[in-house]
Amino acid sequence: MKKKDIKILLVDDEPDILEIVGYNLSQEGYSISTAHNGLVGVEMAKKIQPHLILLDIMMPEMDGIEACQKIRETKGLEDVIITFFTARGEDYSQLAGFDAGADDYITKPVKPKVLVSKVKSLLRRLKSTTSENVLKVGSITINRDEYLISKDDRSIFLPRKEFELFALLTSTPGKVFKREDILNNVWGSEVVVGGRTIDVHIRKLREKIGDDYFQTVKGVGYKFVSDEN
Repeated sequence: MKKKDIKILLVDDEPDILEIVGYNLSQEGYSISTAHNGLVGVEMAKKIQPHLILLDIMMPEMDGIEACQKIRETKGLEDVIITFFTARGEDYSQLAGFDAGADDYITKPVKPKVLVSKVKSLLRRLKSTTSENVLKVGSITINRDEYLISKDDRSIFLPRKEFELFALLTSTPGKVFKREDILNNVWGSEVVVGGRTIDVHIRKLREKIGDDYFQTVKGVGYKFVSDEN
């Protein structure tokens, strides 16, 4: 996974912390989002589906412990890496953090180089927890091994060709796939099919998954529009 594709969410009520930490991590090439309290942090996590969350404990509206619990209870965020980033070093706060579902703990203040090194270490866990055959695109999860799509707490079973077409389009959200490329990648030389076959399969995908996800580029082909942004 490229660094620009790795999403990190910073949740802290101190603007200076968000600015400094965000700057240093963005300089490394990561995609950074921020939230100024736990309540906003939970909503941001649901929206952007981050790979790593750096979460302060003492915050207004909702503290980090409660925010961590709510994130862990959210479908699709069960495996996100959560690290508490706080000035509180007492044993009880660390234990409370781990009990809430945190993976690790970083105590403020910390030198930028040390923080970046720690983040890199945490992100190495992604390689062992993320299957290449399971792709997350916004609120949709595509499991290529099981030919299964999950969206909004429901499973969507697709016939083989519909699934392969969907998997192709979602492999690069926003990219326009030409009709001839779709035919070659999905149908290949198995059978002789016409362009109308693609249109029928796109219509079925729109009915099952949602019309807004699929955009027609007249005279060219189709592209998948993620709900991530």
